[in-house]
Amino acid sequence: MSRLDDEIEQLEARKRNVRFGERVRLCREYFGCERIKGSHHIFKTPWPGDPRINLQEVRGKAKSYQVDQVIAALERLKETGEEE
Repeated sequence: MSRLDDEIEQLEARKRNVRFGERVRLCREYFGCERIKGSHHIFKTPWPGDPRINLQEVRGKAKSYQVDQVIAALERLKETGEEE
């Protein structure tokens, strides 16, 4: 199992209890630096279409639907073979 598989598995296991900083670190690692607009951290993804992941901090935790978006983006990254 690859490191990306491990990251996805961990996120899925703890969807409702993911720290914001952990999610930002993960997105920086796979999608590069974000741009910040207010409380929103916006990451650009390498494929056409909706090429963004928009993250927000709420009391130090991640919003669960945004965790789902990160998981979907990481799975797509794994499928396209563009990881690391």
